[in-house]
Amino acid sequence: MSASASPTRATATRLSTLSRWFDTEARAVEDAAQAGRIDWLRAIPFIGMHLACVAVLWVGVSSTAVIVAVVLYAVRMFAITGFYHRYFSHRTFRTSRAVQFVFALIGASSVQRGPLWWAAHHRNHHRHADTAADPHSPSQHGFWWSHAGWFLTRGGFRTDWARIPDLAGYPELRWLDRYDTVVPVLLAAALFGIGALLERLAPGLGTSGPQLLVWGFFISTVMLFHATVTINSLAHRFGRRRFDTRDDSRNNLWLALLTFGEGWHNNHHFFPGTARQGFRWWEIDLTWYGLRTLALLGLVRDLKPVPAWVLAKARR
Repeated sequence: MSASASPTRATATRLSTLSRWFDTEARAVEDAAQAGRIDWLRAIPFIGMHLACVAVLWVGVSSTAVIVAVVLYAVRMFAITGFYHRYFSHRTFRTSRAVQFVFALIGASSVQRGPLWWAAHHRNHHRHADTAADPHSPSQHGFWWSHAGWFLTRGGFRTDWARIPDLAGYPELRWLDRYDTVVPVLLAAALFGIGALLERLAPGLGTSGPQLLVWGFFISTVMLFHATVTINSLAHRFGRRRFDTRDDSRNNLWLALLTFGEGWHNNHHFFPGTARQGFRWWEIDLTWYGLRTLALLGLVRDLKPVPAWVLAKARR
């Protein structure tokens, strides 16, 4: 390679990376040997989202902003756990195409990429859990890598289409996957606009555009992301093992509360084909309760239960 070729290729790679901030299917200029390394240029928006939380020192706090942050955390956590995970990844219930899209849209606002990427990645995780091929096994790669490092690698950004043939035929889901920054940007803009409007029309609420943006989007989204990925980094290290599985998955009450039921992770790895992850009545599973409510409203159906043979295998 000539001296002039290397800078040209480097420039092309940077431009390719920047274009994929907005379009994940933009033509890639990649080196396969770099797949397992963090793509720092592409990770800039993710890092910036964390740094933006520091702006709370300037925008302050109000009960309105905190309530909005908590509500958005809860609604989006349910979309991730109920639909990105239990529906798209494991197909543990059925729903209409319209409801499927609505919750895919809400999930996309969580900045955890599109529903197809999420499902493909998670299916691969179950195939290789806690082996060298599992990108976020804490026993293989350590805490920080399993918690967030894997998410920012060149290979980690890719959607494995071979794993999701049942979902790839929906053009609306492919669009959400391709332009996965559109919905979060629209949510952020809406929060800023609503905050500015409330500041003008209802000053007694004590909020503003910048404050609602920081609390409702940046703080809520960062908390949501880190709560979600504790299932990768902590639920394979801390807790009880009710079932003998080939991986290190564990049940953890505190993580279950934080993630609306996902912390019953050993249950899930033993039998991922049920919409319920808290197998016992006392295992709090907020996502399961939410799905039952949607079923009563006729929005979802055929929730797959925990078979009796699974409970019979439990050690305690």
